[in-house]
Amino acid sequence: MSKPKRYLITAALPYTNGPVHIGHLAGVYIPADIFSRYQKAVGNDAVYICGSDEHGVPITIRAKKEGKSPQEIVDKYHHLIKKSFEEFGIDFDHYSRTSSPLHHKTASDFFKKLYDKGEFIEKETEQLYDEKARQFLADRFVKGTCPKCGYDEAYGDQCEKCGTSLSPTELINPVSTLTGTKPVLRKTKHWYLPLDKHQEWLKKWILEEHKHDWKPNVLGQVKSWLDEGLRPRAVTRDLDWGVPVPVKGAEGKVLYVWFDAPIGYISTTKEWAEKAGKDWKKYWFDRQTHLIHFIGKDNIVFHTIIFPAMLKAHGDFILPENVPANEFLNLEGDKISTSRNWAVWLHEYLQEFPGKQDVLRYVLTANAPETKDNDFTWKDFQARNNNELVGNLGNFINRVAVLTNKYYNGIIPQPGKFNENDLQTLDKMRRYPEVIGNLIERFRFREALTELMNLSRLGNKYLADEQPWKIVKTDPERVQTVMFVANQMATALGILTEVFLPFTSRKIKQIFNIVPSLGWKDVATKQNLILPGQQINKPRLLFEKITDETVQQQIDKLKKSKQQNEQNQTKSIKPDIDFDDFQKLDLRIATIIDAEKVPKTKKLLKLQLDTGIDRRTVISGIAQYFSPQDIIGKQVVLVANLKPKKIKGIESRGMILMTENEKGELIFIRPEIQVLKGSKVI
Repeated sequence: MSKPKRYLITAALPYTNGPVHIGHLAGVYIPADIFSRYQKAVGNDAVYICGSDEHGVPITIRAKKEGKSPQEIVDKYHHLIKKSFEEFGIDFDHYSRTSSPLHHKTASDFFKKLYDKGEFIEKETEQLYDEKARQFLADRFVKGTCPKCGYDEAYGDQCEKCGTSLSPTELINPVSTLTGTKPVLRKTKHWYLPLDKHQEWLKKWILEEHKHDWKPNVLGQVKSWLDEGLRPRAVTRDLDWGVPVPVKGAEGKVLYVWFDAPIGYISTTKEWAEKAGKDWKKYWFDRQTHLIHFIGKDNIVFHTIIFPAMLKAHGDFILPENVPANEFLNLEGDKISTSRNWAVWLHEYLQEFPGKQDVLRYVLTANAPETKDNDFTWKDFQARNNNELVGNLGNFINRVAVLTNKYYNGIIPQPGKFNENDLQTLDKMRRYPEVIGNLIERFRFREALTELMNLSRLGNKYLADEQPWKIVKTDPERVQTVMFVANQMATALGILTEVFLPFTSRKIKQIFNIVPSLGWKDVATKQNLILPGQQINKPRLLFEKITDETVQQQIDKLKKSKQQNEQNQTKSIKPDIDFDDFQKLDLRIATIIDAEKVPKTKKLLKLQLDTGIDRRTVISGIAQYFSPQDIIGKQVVLVANLKPKKIKGIESRGMILMTENEKGELIFIRPEIQVLKGSKVI
């Protein structure tokens, strides 16, 4: 017998500035839960940890918006998220929070260790400062125009329109979200982790040692960072909410959330170990431990480059063995957005679909964005429930329970002689634990779930082939054998579904009185999972059909949310400016005389414009809405006196003004009639 393995399984810490939605579940928490449940089912020492990420700028922004303190905000959402996870069956061994005293101490000690070892660079830089609010502006405290696509509501760390990572000083016309005023540059001192120092070993560790076992999307993103060359990254911020920087001269500064949050995995493990009477160091220092980080694709770099560099610099910790990041889940053809309330929130789903946790678990696993972005639709949710859960799994379990109760008063019959179909069916059943397990070990959860449902399909086919309801009177002995085999398969499903659908597994185990000691490996090795003479209970439906009306209510709810958001956007006016500020803008009518896609980008077009005064190049993030050949000759409104900026190595001189239609698609703002090129817009 092989020695049990030790796993430390982490799931990305959810941000406590709002609830959890289906994108989070599909990308991180369900796959991690499946993996953890499986490792425990096969007898390995697996610990599954997570906790609320309670520091960072979005929390302070939410606090200001709601007129509350940051602590009130994190308390509210921490408890909501934790409760939602529990009700949904996400089986963490421990769920903590980064505002806990133990986490503050762990993060402070970690920083101090690196500081004392000389692992940081201390340097003074210029950062945006709000003179009215009298504070430096962290990323999310700044909004402005994205230099990549022209979206004028981009944040200082990322443009939500095109997804580009940004820094506040890259934004065009930056504005403080605190006061609406234009920030100024002011010098401040911070500590940086010199990632360039770790470039070579990271490259070898990731691209050589893990090139065959890490997912292509993870390797691709990491390689692009390494190819560009790693640069020092700030680990501190000018904020009053977070873990204070534990060195002299750092008053008013806290640890940057990307440095602080992953240390939450360590502090959470410490809390769990203390309660469980375990040694936490075994899970972080022992090279025999398999450390697995489950994350979404927006966290790949933090978990494959930055956090490993921190761990390596510290010197005591193991490095992650795998970082199986998923892509994004879209909703009804549109990107999930918390700010636009375009999401299916977990706590609302639990209220509106009581007892249907496993339906959502099933649909999100079957449609998980494992290799590419995927789309959740309510029609697909309905179809998968009605056709696959009700029509396949639920149908088989119900038929077996109904027939066993009808023919034998719920007592498992003594089988007669097994024919070839019986033996082949049982043999196939015993292979499923290994097939499913191998797929889970390789993080292919969609395929693993398909194989589980194939076992149920095998059961339905077996009953359909044997037709016990037709021969029960003419060949009762044969029916006893058929129902004995069918009950073995139902019992196997009760055991194997626990990894994917825990609430369904519980129901099946109750129906068939499955012995608690039976486990995953028994399905493959035990001759009989359920014995003749054993009493089972009355049948109960595992799933029920979801109606068109129920689905339409959810679709209408999303439509209403979208309409409200559009109305709010229309009503939302930026802070007042002086007429002199407006006069500084030079708006001109220009004609597009040439257009082509920018190589290696999906959203950028390189436009040649004739302004009537000169010809110039403008880079615009409109490729997903317009083909180059379709826009040549069109007149547009150009901000002609915008400072030139290099985008993908191309100098862009100006910006085209755009708006959105009722479908959320970009359209040109242009004159209704042809006008003279170079005409001023006044």
